[in-house]
Amino acid sequence: MFTLGTGTALAMAIVPAGAWAAGTAAPAKADQVVASPFAPGSGQLVVDWNKALIAILGTPGAQPPAIHPTRSFAILQAAEYDAVVSVTRAGHPAPLGIQGTGRASAAAADQAARDVLAGLYPAQATIADTQLATELASIPDGPAKQGGLRVGHAVATQLLALRARDGSAESPVPFIPGTAPGDYQLTPPGFASPVFTNWGAITPFVLKRGSQFRPVPPPPVSSAAYARALAVVQSLGQDTSTTRTAGQTAAGRFWGAAPIWNVWNEVTQDQVSVHHSSLVQAATVFAALDLTLGDTAIGLYDAKYHYQVWRPVTAIREGAITGNPAIVSNPDWSPLTNTAADPSYPGAHSGFSFAAATVLSAFFGGHQPVTVHSGALPGQARAFGGFFAAATEAALSRTYAGQHTPLDDRAGRILGARIATFVLASVAFNRLGGDRK
Repeated sequence: MFTLGTGTALAMAIVPAGAWAAGTAAPAKADQVVASPFAPGSGQLVVDWNKALIAILGTPGAQPPAIHPTRSFAILQAAEYDAVVSVTRAGHPAPLGIQGTGRASAAAADQAARDVLAGLYPAQATIADTQLATELASIPDGPAKQGGLRVGHAVATQLLALRARDGSAESPVPFIPGTAPGDYQLTPPGFASPVFTNWGAITPFVLKRGSQFRPVPPPPVSSAAYARALAVVQSLGQDTSTTRTAGQTAAGRFWGAAPIWNVWNEVTQDQVSVHHSSLVQAATVFAALDLTLGDTAIGLYDAKYHYQVWRPVTAIREGAITGNPAIVSNPDWSPLTNTAADPSYPGAHSGFSFAAATVLSAFFGGHQPVTVHSGALPGQARAFGGFFAAATEAALSRTYAGQHTPLDDRAGRILGARIATFVLASVAFNRLGGDRK
């Protein structure tokens, strides 16, 4: 059985927190190639496959609408990590005894990535095949390469079979909105049905269950605390707000333009390249990031549909029904950006961003300069002094955009950070959706 490394605490076991900030090599036993991020066997191939997945996700109709994209990232990066350490023994003994050379581990990672993407997206298999041919062209033929290809294929086959039983293929139960004040309602302008209603129930990658770190209940809509939080987004998040600054408006639009999990994967691509990360390092950090984001998606949707809190646009327009004298209704209020089709609590941008910042700070250091680009806004970028500074703006941006209250934001931050901390410290990476103990 190919796993992510029995008994491996991933980042914490392979490299001390922050040690990669200076581009230092992890103390793995073999296959440490750090001379150039573009050299065969370096971390660049992990970046290349991550970009290939993002390209596939950008193809209209490629992603099944009821399956969250973070699942694909997690499976892809888990497969590459497992393929690499099965060859290098950086994470656990190699079950097939393949020699720990750069060409073998690179071939293993390439084949695992190709098979995962082709398995998850059969209609896009030509993208995966083209990428595989490009990557393998730089690896000389020979027994090491062939052995690596066999390892990669075996890893991908087993991980895909394992995750086929995670419940993600089950049809979501139709959502019926509640009728009490504060219950989630479909939101304008499209009043679309809510998304990923069953996602909190699928088998996590590392967590024991989706509810493991479920946030505390939000204050009731009749409370002063809720009224204060709603007043913040009512003022800052309105499309015609005069209290929101130009910088806040820019942040509100920037962070909502592209899927937030794509953005943090692209941040990681840049960091791996800047630090000339080795293949083991790149495979490890991407596995840690995307297993964390995969489980954060599960934890977020568990909480969202457990509490089913209405969105600010509903609360502000219909706030009078709460009977809360501190809530001033405004039936004409609209947010800066269209509201996402799911309940408000906890905030997803906050959850994903603080999860990602926690992981990346563990690998690259807490004060690493970060430039964030958005694939949906070519030419636009935002610079920060560290991962948490970027995560903080991402979280706050959803209040500026009229999407969330500060209550949602805080709950999301705590949830994402707790999940990331658990994943980084976990010794259960070999489960990947298998039996829980």
